[in-house]
Amino acid sequence: MNCSSRKYPSASLTFTAFRRAVLALSLAASPLAASAQNAVIKVPPIKIPLDVKGQPITITASAILTVSTKNRTLTTLHLQLTGDLSDLQANLTSLLSSQLDKDDRCGDRIAIQNATLTPTDPASQALVQLHVERWVCIKALGKQVTRRLINGDAQLPITLTPAIDEDGTSLRLVPEVGEIQADGSLGELLRSGLLGDTIREKVHNTILSALQKGTDLNATLPPAVQGYVTIQNAQFKDAGDGRLLVVLDGEARITQDQIRLLSEQVKERTASR
Repeated sequence: MNCSSRKYPSASLTFTAFRRAVLALSLAASPLAASAQNAVIKVPPIKIPLDVKGQPITITASAILTVSTKNRTLTTLHLQLTGDLSDLQANLTSLLSSQLDKDDRCGDRIAIQNATLTPTDPASQALVQLHVERWVCIKALGKQVTRRLINGDAQLPITLTPAIDEDGTSLRLVPEVGEIQADGSLGELLRSGLLGDTIREKVHNTILSALQKGTDLNATLPPAVQGYVTIQNAQFKDAGDGRLLVVLDGEARITQDQIRLLSEQVKERTASR
């Protein structure tokens, strides 16, 4: 056989194949597979202790970041942040009692008897049961005496729907009062009077305060992505056992250097748990 007739791969082809093999290995070894599309970064749950109107509660929040698109300079991450509101549900009666209970000798006497917060996807409903009395002080025969004008129990259902402010970073609640059940003239007082407005406002503000603190992006997300997230949607969800969750959806656009730093920070947080 003539050896000169044998065919060998050219040096350029051999080098090209080697370079491709090295590139494939380097991609497989990177933390996020070179930040390939659909790569997922799971931020482990973190317990956020809150002081809501003087009452301590804890909200557990976690996040999932998914690479959706990328180019040479920026990577777009889809964010889903979930907050577990079960501790808020368990302590809602005491939270509202601290805000609404009062015992004025010559005025309103209010006692919150029970308050619940249940999921009604994508909203939630606060149901407040309370006892209300209204007293006035009058003078009779030179002495001040008290007289009770109203005495009864009431039940107020308030539907709360989450929404996002125009800046894309702040959570708000849209309240809607349902049918009020109340004894006698108390019903009219709660439907059209200042007392009803005050109760609705206190319920709304107490729950909103807890939500805003419990879904604070800077408290949940690693520093590499803080300040780069905009929220596009918010909703309440049932965890399956009546436990209320709040879920925020949004996105962040960050550089490849931030992606690598984010991956490292998530690993550090996971290792420290």
